[in-house]
Amino acid sequence: MPATTPEQIHRLFEAAFNAADVDELMALYEPDAVLIPQPGSVAHGTDEVREALQRYLALQGRITLDTKLVVEVGDLAYLSNTWSLNGAGPDGQPLTLGATTAEVARRQADGTWRYVIDNAWGDQGAA
Repeated sequence: MPATTPEQIHRLFEAAFNAADVDELMALYEPDAVLIPQPGSVAHGTDEVREALQRYLALQGRITLDTKLVVEVGDLAYLSNTWSLNGAGPDGQPLTLGATTAEVARRQADGTWRYVIDNAWGDQGAA
């Protein structure tokens, strides 16, 4: 299901992630989108974004997103959410990750919204 408003992206991301549905997650990204999956790392385009998301899905965790801000200007939107992921690390030990994001989405020709930039780590992402 595509996002028909920028606000829906977070809800759809959370649902797709918790269903471990990488195809539904990818439907939220433009083909040339950029994802910062961890500080200091940038995934460019469909293949790299998919690979980065699959690494997170491998944690077999549950994610929650709490929308903090959505600012829409024409066909662009700036979004931010605080996320928390509880899963298991490669060693099987419990793992909790989280941050506050900085994201940009764009309205598509069909009126839906998709990520252009998804900085999962906000100001930590540039480290």
